[in-house]
Amino acid sequence: MLHIHNTLTRRKEPFVPRVPGKAGLYVCGPTVYDYIHIGNARTFTTFDMVSRWLRVSGYDVTYVRNVTDIDDKIIERANERGIPFAELAESMARAFSEDCARLKLLPPDREPRATKYVDAMLGLIATLEKKGLAYKAPNNDVYFSVRDLPGYGKLSRRNLDDLRAGERVAVEAAKKDPLDFALWKAAKPGEPSWPSNYGAGRPGWHIECSAMADAVLGTPVDLHGGAVDLQFPHHENEIAQSEGAGHTPFVTCWMHGAFLNMDSEKMSKSLGNFHTLRDVLGKLDSVQGGEATRFFLLRGHYRSEINFSWDTLEDAGNTLRGFYTALREVKPGPRGPIDWNNDYARRFREAMNDDFDTPVAFAVLHDLRGEVNRTKSPELAALLKALGGTIGFFQADPEAFLQGAQTGGLDVQARIDQRIAAKKAKDFALADSIRKELESAGIVLEDKPGGLTEWRRK
Repeated sequence: MLHIHNTLTRRKEPFVPRVPGKAGLYVCGPTVYDYIHIGNARTFTTFDMVSRWLRVSGYDVTYVRNVTDIDDKIIERANERGIPFAELAESMARAFSEDCARLKLLPPDREPRATKYVDAMLGLIATLEKKGLAYKAPNNDVYFSVRDLPGYGKLSRRNLDDLRAGERVAVEAAKKDPLDFALWKAAKPGEPSWPSNYGAGRPGWHIECSAMADAVLGTPVDLHGGAVDLQFPHHENEIAQSEGAGHTPFVTCWMHGAFLNMDSEKMSKSLGNFHTLRDVLGKLDSVQGGEATRFFLLRGHYRSEINFSWDTLEDAGNTLRGFYTALREVKPGPRGPIDWNNDYARRFREAMNDDFDTPVAFAVLHDLRGEVNRTKSPELAALLKALGGTIGFFQADPEAFLQGAQTGGLDVQARIDQRIAAKKAKDFALADSIRKELESAGIVLEDKPGGLTEWRRK
């Protein structure tokens, strides 16, 4: 049975969805004002893995990943470029989808955009106002009254009295309390706005996910995920809004992924120590790079911090190529249903059912690869490919994957043929120089019995 670490309770718990056999997964998606960075990519890759494993486990999954297409950052960036906010948001949302495809992320089942759910947000705000949890300030903003909701802080384990104004929340004169947060922001000149009973304006950030999760999935949401930095204030405020409005509990299980670090420091745009996913993929082979990056992002446990460097990324690529080499050498037999009674399959499933323990699952795949190399068994090669496929690996043609896309303009096969001819003529100096030439271009030759030579990208 699948067990997941629930951030709310701080323990692993059996996954028990609201409706037996169905699983609703909501993940906070991108704010589309710029390209995502490689740290963002870790979060989205993690939950792609989660959604895949839920399906493998037999659940009818509805995976929802929202798009925040109205936000201060979007407005500011659009103004800097002198274009409408909607044009920027659409452009960045399209780029996000392209980048996700390179990582082999499956499209979510639903991808609601905030601007399409403003009416639902206003309805939720009206409910909170009736319950005495929302108020309109003199500046026409509408705020949530944090101190009027018992239990605020239960997800992040923060005590209201310990939250000092000015450190984690901005102090605004219009608020009754500095900890209160905006549900609705009054329109400002030149900014996009929507009509409401509170006057023209636009939604606050937190209200978006509360409204969209309820509208698309209903409550309680079985599984709600995001990066660890969303625990507070975003997810804490989602709970306040939704449960304050009567949707109790809002979420059954909360799941948060750890940071991706640069030089042991959290990677973020605000700190300036980041690589966009697009930049990273642009420096890698277009055939191998997406899956290699995915491999790097998933081989550490999702709740453990990992450190990004070009060396660690290269190491992940080398390891992935080792799996594909095994599948090239031993052609997988006919693919059928996975026999979960097989020892490798059983151990793999146990690891994945233990809070998605990918390090242990990958260790099983390494053991299985060794057995494939030793026995040359097509049945075990088929199992290796099938188990990897449950979380998005090893599905490309091995030969095409290993040869990659970047050959530096070389006709690799022609140079290999020249090398073979040189060896037959006992011109070993020429044969060696051709090998070195190809190695310098990132091409590794592998001599096989019978005089055959195969090649792959480094």
